[in-house]
Amino acid sequence: MGIGNDNHRERFVTSISFTSGELMFHRIRTLAMCLVIASCYAPHLAGAQLTANGRTPTVGDAPADPGPFATDLSGDFKPNAIRSAMRKVADWQVVRIADTPSQDWTFATLYVGLLSASDTLHDSRYRNTVLQVANHFQWTLGPRKAHADDQAIGQAYLILNAQQPEPAHIASLRAQFNDLMQSPDDPSKPVWWWCDALFMAPPVWAQLAAETHDPRYLDYMDHEWQITSNLLWDPEENLFFRDSNYLNKKEQNGRKVFWSRGNGWVMGGLVRVLQTLPPTDPEYNFYVEKLQKMAASIRKLQGPDGLWRAGLLDADAYALPETSGSAFFVYALSWGIEHHLLDGAQYTPVVQRGWAGLVAHIYQDGRLGCVQPVGERPGAYPASASSVFGTGAFLLAGSEAEKLSQTGATPSKRKRTK
Repeated sequence: MGIGNDNHRERFVTSISFTSGELMFHRIRTLAMCLVIASCYAPHLAGAQLTANGRTPTVGDAPADPGPFATDLSGDFKPNAIRSAMRKVADWQVVRIADTPSQDWTFATLYVGLLSASDTLHDSRYRNTVLQVANHFQWTLGPRKAHADDQAIGQAYLILNAQQPEPAHIASLRAQFNDLMQSPDDPSKPVWWWCDALFMAPPVWAQLAAETHDPRYLDYMDHEWQITSNLLWDPEENLFFRDSNYLNKKEQNGRKVFWSRGNGWVMGGLVRVLQTLPPTDPEYNFYVEKLQKMAASIRKLQGPDGLWRAGLLDADAYALPETSGSAFFVYALSWGIEHHLLDGAQYTPVVQRGWAGLVAHIYQDGRLGCVQPVGERPGAYPASASSVFGTGAFLLAGSEAEKLSQTGATPSKRKRTK
């Protein structure tokens, strides 16, 4: 995730499908894990690296008794089933945040997910929730002008503005970005020095370029993206290190540390850039290639339950799956298949297993569990842990999975693409 302070801040399987009995067994086992993990790791959670915002209950919590798992949902890869799961989670989350508007990156991710859910579910309530936030903050970004985390809410502003254009809504954002483009690079510390930033900021720059038809914003984004990629991209594993502190760190099994959510942030950010970047753009193929290489790595690391662990290369060291990173993977893979950038024969089964795995972690009240709290590296958490950014990622995943499910295309029918 993007912690954002200035001090510095999973095995490919061939198939998975849950019958109702198997799904219940899976949920009971997960609940048992929850009790064990909660008792073993509560001291570590208390001392985790959290921002003040991250300690707010509306951002996320991990109750000792989250209640039973949902019995009215299905992991079937069908439009109605997907929409039902999305609505249940979105409704639970909206109630919890009703009186806490925020410019923080944690909420910014949720707001983008709610806007996608509004379109998919044809429900204006979710859009109106985000619109109220935009109006509350007068369409301004967070207080740290150059910080990617505080630019993330700009994604929601630009989506809303594209639906009902009003130059005044993006005037502040545009002026701020115009000033930032005049700032020289600091060779000692890239602007986007942690991989999470590639979800937070680049999509805002790309969207602004699309809405204003000003290529300078794309030039800035390309330049800074390349700097971050050169620093954190691992060409052997085709994954991103979270930041330079992890270049030489190892998991318990001796392999490199690649954080699931960190790489989920990158893949989600790639999709959101590619959604607005013209295919004729000279850097378009660079971003496509990154998405394809990461997808190939992620496909091989999927767990037997359809999800990914917090530490991608040492799944056995992490008792529970991590749903926020997993949701971003489902989101990015679904979008890539739909836009003929990923081979449906290879990736549709991965998406289907991933979606079923995510739905298995929804509680009866709508809580999405197994979301690792705010952090910067793979860690432990109870199965009841939930956070707003995890909900946002889930809603993004559901929106793209729902589109893919509507095509009615089986893997054998999908067109093989480059």
